Amino acid sequence: MEFFKEKDGALIFRRRREFMEIRPWGSGFRIRSTENKWFTQRDWALLQIPTPNASIQITPEGASITSADSSLTIKITPYGKVSFFDRQGRLLLKEYYRSWNYGTKDWKDLDQITMCRMTARTYKSAGGDNYSLSLRFESDDNEKIYGMGQYQQPYLNLKGCCLELAQKNTQASVPFMVSSKGYGLLWNNPAVGQAVFGMNLTEFSSQSAKEIDYWITAGDTPAEIVERYSDVTGKVPMMPEFALGFWQCKLRYETQEEVLQVAREYFRRQIPLSVIVIDFFHWPNQGDWTFDPKYFPDPEAMIKELDSMGIKLMVSIWPTVDRHSVHYQEMKERDLLIRTNRGIDAAMEFCGMESFTDVTNPEARDFIWQAARKNYLDKGVALFWLDEAEPEYTVPDFDNYRYYDGQALECANEYPACYARAFYEGMKEAGIENPINLIRCAWAGSQRFGALVWSGDVPSTFTYLRNQFAASLNMGMAGIPWWTADIGGFHGGNIHDPAFHELLMRWFQFGTFCPVMRLHGDRDPHKPAIPGTPASGAGNEVWSYPPHVQEMMIRFIHLRQAMKDYLSQAMREAHEKGTPVMKPLFYDFPQDPLAWEAEDVYLFGHDLLVAPVLDAGIRRREVYLPVGAQWTEMATGKIYSGGQRLEVSAPLEEIPLFLKNGAHVFSSSEI
Repeated sequence: MEFFKEKDGALIFRRRREFMEIRPWGSGFRIRSTENKWFTQRDWALLQIPTPNASIQITPEGASITSADSSLTIKITPYGKVSFFDRQGRLLLKEYYRSWNYGTKDWKDLDQITMCRMTARTYKSAGGDNYSLSLRFESDDNEKIYGMGQYQQPYLNLKGCCLELAQKNTQASVPFMVSSKGYGLLWNNPAVGQAVFGMNLTEFSSQSAKEIDYWITAGDTPAEIVERYSDVTGKVPMMPEFALGFWQCKLRYETQEEVLQVAREYFRRQIPLSVIVIDFFHWPNQGDWTFDPKYFPDPEAMIKELDSMGIKLMVSIWPTVDRHSVHYQEMKERDLLIRTNRGIDAAMEFCGMESFTDVTNPEARDFIWQAARKNYLDKGVALFWLDEAEPEYTVPDFDNYRYYDGQALECANEYPACYARAFYEGMKEAGIENPINLIRCAWAGSQRFGALVWSGDVPSTFTYLRNQFAASLNMGMAGIPWWTADIGGFHGGNIHDPAFHELLMRWFQFGTFCPVMRLHGDRDPHKPAIPGTPASGAGNEVWSYPPHVQEMMIRFIHLRQAMKDYLSQAMREAHEKGTPVMKPLFYDFPQDPLAWEAEDVYLFGHDLLVAPVLDAGIRRREVYLPVGAQWTEMATGKIYSGGQRLEVSAPLEEIPLFLKNGAHVFSSSEI
């Protein structure tokens, strides 16, 4: 019986009800399998790119396919078990089987012959031609795993973690993993599901999908793996120079005059300010996507004055559409809104009853962009804050929502990428060369749509500051080089509380060495709301805080200005190669075993090692300096050889920084 054939450069496997295709894709392979009669015609996160031919061999003992550069070989038995090998023939990964009847006849794999009847790929009916899918691999105790997006936990190495594959406020599922064993794997499936990196097995699962779909590559270094992934999912545009400076934001500037007063004060104090942000409810109703003329009577004049001070304006856009919106009825009639399967036809309750724009629908993407173009871009606004991008359901019952692309269980995770795409494509069509938009979530491929992801409404605590450290680096390893967080956290920071001042100072130091430096938060105590809008938080400008906090913040804003040229180089590399701007030490020093153990320091670009203070009350901390370079402590000028741990001073006003091999990172004229 013949189970294998070669077709159009791919290796095809058919046995019983299962149909599998292993197809070369970029510098890796796309693998799909299903018990349906055909595959869907969806590439999801993957781009169609030129791919060299692979070498295929079919024998009675099984089949293999090897990439054109010999970096990865995939072998499959006549019974469908798949294994992966690097160019040296070393096993990278193999499927998980614990079954007597999976078909072995030669007894070579006795360890996997049990009565559990557990196989690597499972398909359980989820209605119609959809399945509840699972894909399992053998686990390696010594393996380290990175990437997968943003989760609010402190673990950089994800080995031992169980991750929900679903989009939520503060959680971004970007299902690309990088292994210390030398491979990277994209779970190319936007369905709601789970990833488990257990000690006993590795498992990806989807609650409802038509096929297993993943992409895999191998590389000699983490950098090579991430670059190969970026080739097949896309790269960020070039970050505009203005965006590299300091961004001012709060919840929320209520009027045009308040925005201008803040901007004027920064200008008067000669504190460099690149961007000022107008948050939500500057509009009459959610879904109007326009300035409320009561509070913003002359946006063109406001923007003109901001431009005269060298300050760009960003405005908040929500995909929510309230029942009272001028657009609601038309969007409802044209089926441009996410639908519910049961109950009332609404998905969010926030100062009204709202539905979400269904941005998986090309017509809906065009609709929201045309409104934004008319009411914002044509008035001079070219920066958008795409909030509520998960989208944030009041009740996150994914089985209750239906999109243009299918049931939410099947496709919900692509929503933030589609939301970013709506504005990216619209802005490109309008002649904006390098669109950049702040967005609260991401999926695989979001980066190619100019997505600057921030970590959502995180609490103002040291616990969450530490979580942002892990989130930032894992987002970079998942192919999202543009990332930021609300400096100081979002919820719970009281501007009069000395404990919050310490947190804010440490977060501000960390934020200085993030791809974008943005001060934001819902600060206490709140002031009374203006009629018809939510309450606004306390002041969150530099001068809102005591003198010692102000002085540090201003100094770090100037420090940020001083490394614009250096940061531009890092952004160029992100644009051209997909290189994260913030990187774990092992990214540049993969041959140093201790670099893989360092989970509290990082590289900002290639030449700056950053050691943030992530706990309260700390004034000294340990720093590991990787092998292969000389490191100059910026505070003292002392030079240290790599390959050692040292304890350094970390006063409240400073963050430990080390320069690699005497590198020029800061412009002395700006410090």
